[in-house]
Amino acid sequence: MGYLIKVSPQDIVTSRFAISPLMVTKQALWLLSGKWEAGVWLSWIRQAREPYGRLLAERPGLGPMVSLFRERHYNADFPAPPPDGVNTSFEAELSAVRATPATQAHQEIARNLEGMPRPPEAVLDVLFSPDVVELFADALEAVWARIVSPIWPRVHAILERDVVQRAGRLATYGWAAALDDLNPRVRWRPEGVIEVAPGGQEVALEGRGLLFVPSPFVSGVSSYLEQAWPYAIGYPARGTGITHETPDGLATLIGRTRARVLLELAVPATTSQLVRLLGLSLGTVGGHLAALRGAGLVTGNRTGRGVLYHRTALGDSLVSPSTPLP
Repeated sequence: MGYLIKVSPQDIVTSRFAISPLMVTKQALWLLSGKWEAGVWLSWIRQAREPYGRLLAERPGLGPMVSLFRERHYNADFPAPPPDGVNTSFEAELSAVRATPATQAHQEIARNLEGMPRPPEAVLDVLFSPDVVELFADALEAVWARIVSPIWPRVHAILERDVVQRAGRLATYGWAAALDDLNPRVRWRPEGVIEVAPGGQEVALEGRGLLFVPSPFVSGVSSYLEQAWPYAIGYPARGTGITHETPDGLATLIGRTRARVLLELAVPATTSQLVRLLGLSLGTVGGHLAALRGAGLVTGNRTGRGVLYHRTALGDSLVSPSTPLP
């Protein structure tokens, strides 16, 4: 469904970005269950399918929860409540799930099932049991612990890097800059409207702002414009698909680790973000950045207390020989 979101100057002040380990965990289940294509995560999904299969057998709430997943239709809200910041812990989010009244969960599940084929009776027994909230929460906790948490440092760095850059654009340059390259379906219209897909329902923010939630797994945008959620847009984070395969020629020229740093800087990042993205020590990353900077391949701009590094035109040309120098 498309939306035309009317914004005011106040909405820039009240808009915010959030990172949700719980939403990422639920989205991982979309990939693991085959509801979404694995894309750049194919190798990880292949490794995760065995523990996922074991969890399906061990956690009675997991299969019924996944059976509710459907695109372009309502999905129950309570298994993934809206995040409220960039450093919200999985445990805090899961506590919010566990606090959901069973009656609310049953209402959302009934709405979710509208228009879907009737599930088997054993699945319905779980979905409408008095313990469904706990069963779903236990399943999500197990998926997080066994499958998602091992990759969370890198995933969080990808999401944080996107948030820092895009929030800075919004605060400094306004909506057009913040929405640039968010997704082809989202664009800024000069009359003060965010268009999410052509046409559609008109919604006015009226000063409440938008919540932006990046994801490493989604390829499109999702809109949350009902009263159960803050008005929000979920979108694919930049840099998720950066290749980990270092070209041999580039590795021979500058070394494999420096080549990895240069490839990762397709999207600007701080030293600490690169540490988590690459799994290297702070001193190692700092040393390689100094060498790349000395060679004119990267440069840095101070942002608050940190420095945001990005490739120069020469660095771009070295990674992509077809990129013309100015």
